[in-house]
Amino acid sequence: MTSRAQQLARKIEAFNRDMLACVRECTDADWVKNCEAEDWTVGVVARHVGEGHYRVGDLARMIINGEALPEWTMEEIVQMGNDHARKHADCSKEEVLSILEENGRALAEYVAALSEDDLDARGNLALLGGDISTQQILEMLILHSGGDHLKSMRTTLAG
Repeated sequence: MTSRAQQLARKIEAFNRDMLACVRECTDADWVKNCEAEDWTVGVVARHVGEGHYRVGDLARMIINGEALPEWTMEEIVQMGNDHARKHADCSKEEVLSILEENGRALAEYVAALSEDDLDARGNLALLGGDISTQQILEMLILHSGGDHLKSMRTTLAG
């Protein structure tokens, strides 16, 4: 457990609080509004972040353990997202809140316990530019990409 890991965990917790607040504020009509950036409903975008993005801990573990990361293409990532969207098109607000709470808490706890060596461990993920550290993949998939999804949800809800 390092101060850098603690700081990153706090950022993830803050992001998750923002996601939870956004979801809690959704009315039934808001929940089914279509987010233009993803072409998924607000509910599906929120579920995607909680179920997909919050699983980045699995990729972090692979990097730390020296395992090869999946060689996904952008087309495969888009297909996985669209498959998830179709499968969970009828997700409920309560279900998504539970996923965000559970997976967000687990990810923050995992990150908070990482060592400096864990954060600096490196893997190769061509899709994200090749050589990438554990800290970078966590920041990219949660704070940046997840942040883009949250922005998309907020834009949709404001429109």
